[in-house]
Amino acid sequence: MGTEKNLVTIKGLHYSRGDKVIFDGVDIEIPRGGITAIMGPSGTGKTTLLKLIGGQLRPAAGTIHVDGEDVHRLSSSELYKLRIKMGMLFQTGALLTDISVFDNVAYPLREHTNLPESMIRKLVLLKLEAVGLRGVWKQMPNQLSGGMARRVALARAIALDPMMIMYDEPFTGQDPISMGVLIELIRALNDASGLTSVIVSHDVEETASIADLVYVIANGRVVECGGSKEILGSSNAWTRQFMRGLADGPVPFHQDAPPLVEDLLGGGQ
Repeated sequence: MGTEKNLVTIKGLHYSRGDKVIFDGVDIEIPRGGITAIMGPSGTGKTTLLKLIGGQLRPAAGTIHVDGEDVHRLSSSELYKLRIKMGMLFQTGALLTDISVFDNVAYPLREHTNLPESMIRKLVLLKLEAVGLRGVWKQMPNQLSGGMARRVALARAIALDPMMIMYDEPFTGQDPISMGVLIELIRALNDASGLTSVIVSHDVEETASIADLVYVIANGRVVECGGSKEILGSSNAWTRQFMRGLADGPVPFHQDAPPLVEDLLGGGQ
């Protein structure tokens, strides 16, 4: 295990999808033991960043170090071992629909360990207890509410006691009560287990309420970085527009287009 203060260090990251530049020289440091939020509107590459950290995608330039390891220089077997130490909560929950809640949470334990079923049973029930859902272990995913399914997915993400959990838009589609439960769970699990949590989200209020450090990204770059209070009170025009949900600001209402009269008269065809 690395001993660096930062669990994840990203330097000079460049990544494009076709002609579209997603990251244009991004530097990000994610400290150990805290909750770091990567925020920005839809389409700014937040989920792409998680895939780059996990080695699913390769950057065009720049480096990503996780726990002292240069992710994109690892062999397949070395990357596999590193990924076991990373939990992931997908935006949809991504539960396996044809197996029970118990078997969903047990899946990573059966896949990556040689533990006996008696021990797996205890661990699964403990993880479900941690998210408040031990009572549904026999149920199927289609019997759960959306909020409950997200919490079961979180139990699965912590099954192997990872060093880091990456959350992809964890609050999307949640009702206020489910959202409140998830917010408390993420903070409590992070602190109780000594985890490092990375949340990518465009849900400003919810994410800022638990984040120790916030990065705001736009147009392929880091716009601003700081604590939640600092970011919420920022004087940066772009940060202010995003964090306060303002219609008027650096992000235009109208997308680039030729003059309206040209389109109306057929000149834009």
